[in-house]
Parts: sequence; C-alpha cells; structure tokens
Amino acid sequence: MTASSTSRSSRGPGRGPPRSSRRSSPARWRARSACAFGRTEGDPEIRDLLARSAGLNLGVAYLAGAVGFDPAARVPVPGALASLIVAFDAFVMNVDRTVKNPNLLWWRGELWLIDHGAAFYWHHDWDGGTIGADRPFALIREHVLLPAADALADAGARLGDRLTDEAVDEALALVPDAWLTAPAAGAGPAARRAAYAAHLRARRQAAPTFIGEAVRARAQRV
Repeated sequence: MTASSTSRSSRGPGRGPPRSSRRSSPARWRARSACAFGRTEGDPEIRDLLARSAGLNLGVAYLAGAVGFDPAARVPVPGALASLIVAFDAFVMNVDRTVKNPNLLWWRGELWLIDHGAAFYWHHDWDGGTIGADRPFALIREHVLLPAADALADAGARLGDRLTDEAVDEALALVPDAWLTAPAAGAGPAARRAAYAAHLRARRQAAPTFIGEAVRARAQRV
C-alpha cells in the first residue's frame, strides 16, 4: 500500500472526556490531485509531498474546532476506551501514538484517532508471507494511553471478535488496485489482497502475544 495525504485540525475549543466508548476516526474519501497541485507551495518539504501526491489520494475530513490531545491536561480517558485503542494500535503495530506525538484529537466531546501512516510498517520489506505476524510489539510501551488501559484482556477479546474474516476482506476491498504495491512485483491485485488478508488474519490470531506484551509494558509504567 502506498502513502496517502491527510488533512486534520489541531485548534479550537473542543475538549473534555468522550461521551461514549466508541473509537472514531475522521470520514475518508478518495480524491484525485492534478500533476500541477502544490507547485506554488512555499515550504519545500510540503511542496515535495504534494508533488508526489499527484493522482489518487485518500482524503480525510477536516475536524473544524478540534484540539490536540494533551497528556499533561489530564483529561480522563475511560479505561475501556484506552484499552481498545491500545489493543488496536498493537494489532496494526502503530509506532506513532506517543506522549510526544499522540495523533489524537478532542472533537465535540469525543476522542478521535488520526494519522495512521506509521502503522503496518512491516509491509515495506515484506515478502508476502505470514512470518512475523505473530511477533509481540515492544514499542507499545511508548503508547500515550497505556497507563489508562486497565482492561486490555477484554479489549483484546473484543478486537478479535470484531476482526472477522469478512471485516478484513471488506477493508481490503476498499483499497484501490494501484495502491497494492506489495508484496513482490508480478502478482496481481487479487493475489496481493489475499496475501494481506492472510497476514492480517495471522496477526489477529496472535492477539494473546501482543496483548500480553501490552499488559507487561503497562505494569512497568503504573
């Protein structure tokens, strides 16, 4: 899968504990950018990113009025919600939800998850198999919500219940063929989807391993 561009807000008055334990992420859609898009951008880093984003991209809704999650503010996050987010990030091996960079927003009284570009890092040098899908995720120790995640065993069970084969297949069906660049060249989109599905199902089966790692990591922080 290739990288995609996103937009998000980090300003505004929204704050406070979530009204529900539902995990949320902004609405998404596909957007096509012209080759000339971003040529007048003053920042060279952003201009290079925009230039390489010509073609089909993933658009993410702008949450007007959202404010970035600040661990120092000590706004309480329910343990069940924190546990679900930690379990999900352990499943996808997301290295980028830390105290320094939470990638969480408060919006309309709820906690929203953004920017998953650092997840699934294994596919950048992936051979298309399931080797490594069962490994623990040691970097979960850096997760910003780990101290609040006091129901990890239950969250792991719920994650497994929701990640059915059908859910995995439905998610992969949403990925455009052009973004399926791994595994090895020569395989068609159907074969690549099947390889991703097999790896994700194997990862799901390894929940006791990566949830156990999270439980041990939390015990060292609280």
